[in-house]
Amino acid sequence: MAAQTARTSRCRPAIFKGVHKNGSFTFLGRYRVIDFPISNLSNSGIINLQVYIASKPRSLAAHIGTGRHYNINSKRGRVQLLFPTEERVNTIYNTNIQALYENLEYIKRQSQEYVVIAPSCMVFKQDYDALLQDHAKSGADITALYHMVHHARGGYETCHIFDIADGKVNAIRRNLGDEDVRAISMESFVMKKSLLIKLIHDARAISSMFNLSDVINAKIGDLDVRAVEHTGYFGPITSLKSYYTANMQLLNPAKAAELFTPDWPIYTRTNDSCPSQFYDSAEVKNSLISNGGEIRGTIIDSIVGRGVTVGKGAVIKGCYIAAYTTIGDNVHLENQVVDKYVTINHENEIIAGEGELGYVKYMDHL
Repeated sequence: MAAQTARTSRCRPAIFKGVHKNGSFTFLGRYRVIDFPISNLSNSGIINLQVYIASKPRSLAAHIGTGRHYNINSKRGRVQLLFPTEERVNTIYNTNIQALYENLEYIKRQSQEYVVIAPSCMVFKQDYDALLQDHAKSGADITALYHMVHHARGGYETCHIFDIADGKVNAIRRNLGDEDVRAISMESFVMKKSLLIKLIHDARAISSMFNLSDVINAKIGDLDVRAVEHTGYFGPITSLKSYYTANMQLLNPAKAAELFTPDWPIYTRTNDSCPSQFYDSAEVKNSLISNGGEIRGTIIDSIVGRGVTVGKGAVIKGCYIAAYTTIGDNVHLENQVVDKYVTINHENEIIAGEGELGYVKYMDHL
């Protein structure tokens, strides 16, 4: 989750952004999931960010670095990485409220009046400056972003949903998968910094297990929470299946055009390498192939990351192949998510049935 602060004038606001889930997963073969929220904020003119990292910080910290590749100039803005100050004895305490509370002094030091909060594990395009300006004009306590879906029974298992009436959020609940049409919370909120600090203290007083959505719901009778609908591509990363689906949907050019537009670049850490080489035996259909690879086999309806080698006679269908993986000659893969630095030579056939999904773990040898 991310938090942000900003002024209400047309001067570009500052933001602090907090992450309660690890957004370092690769996406579309060349990005990380965290690239999308940070790019949204940067493109919105929000250039002072705080990223709250709950666990396993090495990969995320190395990827974000100083933030310069997100078009954030250190003379005007900054990306600050913040970590937990104490070891968790149980994952129930690993909440975004806890992360914010442990770094409360860094929030208080921000000079701006407003904060914007954005998620770390959802992929979408959003102009947060426009959301902020509309919030300041509305007089609401909180502005909350949501996406209306018509298949909420699957793929949104850990998401919150909004009950909305007359443009206001009346309740925030867990999605139980009991209905198809739901307003899915995008975990994006705009509010005054003072209100965020109060909600942090209120949550701590009520329950150590509370997240920000929980405490907003607990106090919703006293708050004016305005609902704003998001349109366009929306890919929440809540499970292996939803991660796979979010990637595969973007093989559809119409879906990809909703997320990638010339006026709204998605920034990432660059990786200079030669284009992938496609040999005479290669055949590629409806797939995305990143640079630095060597392709000798057949790839259908798949996404292939950087530096991947696919041997002669190999068949990859409906798969996500992460970076620096080697697929040997005559290997047959279907409906698999293959993590980074995997080598598959001896296990020649790994196939998940229709509607199923397989996973090959990081640095495995098969």
